[in-house]
Amino acid sequence: MYITITPQKLGGSYSQSVGDYVGYLEKENQGLEQEEMEHFFNQYGDKINAKEVVREIDGNGGKLKKTEPKFYSITVSPSKYELKQLQNNSKDLKVYTRELMKDYVQSFNREINGKPITIDNIKYFAKIEHQRTFKGTDIQVKENQPYATKILQLKQDIRKIENGELKGNIKNLNQKISRLEKEAPHQQNGKRIVQGMQKEGNQSHIHIIVSRKDASNSVSLSPGSKYKASDVIMNGKNVKRGFDRDRFFTNAEKTFDKQFGYKRNYAESYKAKKDFIKNPKLYFSVLMGLPANEKAAAFKILGKSGVPMMNIPTSKVQLAIRAIKRLKKGVDIAIKSSSIGI
Repeated sequence: MYITITPQKLGGSYSQSVGDYVGYLEKENQGLEQEEMEHFFNQYGDKINAKEVVREIDGNGGKLKKTEPKFYSITVSPSKYELKQLQNNSKDLKVYTRELMKDYVQSFNREINGKPITIDNIKYFAKIEHQRTFKGTDIQVKENQPYATKILQLKQDIRKIENGELKGNIKNLNQKISRLEKEAPHQQNGKRIVQGMQKEGNQSHIHIIVSRKDASNSVSLSPGSKYKASDVIMNGKNVKRGFDRDRFFTNAEKTFDKQFGYKRNYAESYKAKKDFIKNPKLYFSVLMGLPANEKAAAFKILGKSGVPMMNIPTSKVQLAIRAIKRLKKGVDIAIKSSSIGI
């Protein structure tokens, strides 16, 4: 499971409206029949029109400054292992989203009119998508870039030769291009992975637009708060504040596992990512201490995430330092490329 929470982009060429983002999320519906389209939905409604989403979100930013985000985008990307557990991606992810947003509101340490926040206190709209394309920030595109640069230069040289600006053998240059295409480290269906290429396999994921202001348009609820859930004394009164992301990510995982009966391996858990970042020694200790079948599954998951595998001792004898360093580097790359973890 990979979850991101991103504030509305503001300033420069970015619009104050959610309209551009809603339009972006409608791209998969282009050219589809009505029954094939994925529509926006919320806690109680289905097939919500895009115009209504824009109207509701744009109209719910009372008293917010132009420099303050009026909405947040939550993207939820289940792994291919999690997606295999679903019977119907669209229906199951819609049900999961509605449970996930209950976890979301429970992660706020806030009250409205003296009562804890409930799902009815927020305004959100979500949409299921089934396609993904490689971005310039993806590790596959980044590591292929040196080859892309060389190929571009060779193609420019070919054009110069054709225009009489440069002398050279076009056939030899084309052969070099073909060799570079094959040597690029990241391939998909025999082709070099480039930015904009559609990713193969099951890519179903969830986009959620949630208003910064509560449903009454009077209280600001920011999941981007710099404060973790805490209580403070302000003007002599005890005030609750903050959003506990750790709680949200943990519960999001638990909700998925409970709802779909998913047996989560340590290697793909939120706890594993935290252990790896905060205490790598503990991470590898737990990994190597897993029962044999779970350990085998863990290394399979890591391997599929782009972690370079090597011959690693399976006994309780301490791992070789060189092996640990190599594996750590691979896990770090996989986490940064959004392959594993939340």
